[in-house]
Amino acid sequence: MVFIRDTEQSLRAAVYLVNTLPGFDDDDTLQTVADFEAYLQLNPYTGLIRRDETELAAIRAIRPRLRRLWDVDRDGAVPLVNDMLRDGRALPRLVSHDDYDWHIHATSDDAPLATRILVEAAMAFVDVIRSNEYDRVRICSADDCTSVYIDYSRNGSKRYCDTGNCGNRMNVNAYRERKAQGTA
Repeated sequence: MVFIRDTEQSLRAAVYLVNTLPGFDDDDTLQTVADFEAYLQLNPYTGLIRRDETELAAIRAIRPRLRRLWDVDRDGAVPLVNDMLRDGRALPRLVSHDDYDWHIHATSDDAPLATRILVEAAMAFVDVIRSNEYDRVRICSADDCTSVYIDYSRNGSKRYCDTGNCGNRMNVNAYRERKAQGTA
């Protein structure tokens, strides 16, 4: 499944941010301004960015709200997305800047970064919902992982996240189990 470029970028940024939450056996990986800088390096945003402790705290605070999008089905996501758009006072407009062709911004460039991230994620999820592809919004199938991902594979068959080498680890575990049972 191919989403439009800005939708995929916003989805990837939301996945990254959600996966900084403490997981099954992982610590919180968005604790310092340096962690925040690493996020911004991979997920660039335009507009006002303060890069300080206050902004970091605001970004950390939106993560559980984004995470809820992986705990619901398509219909359950609609009120969550609508709340994010309402709370962010989203007013979509077309913009073109830097190396990006026409795309949608739904907040002002001087809105708090946490608000812009939340609204951009909500706008991306609008596309997922409208295209009836919500089944691609997934939680890793590894028995020891709670990371989230969006399945961009052509046939929608991806089962594991890219966060902790889960696919390889589960395949090795399955092989060892088959070998122990004499069926490898």
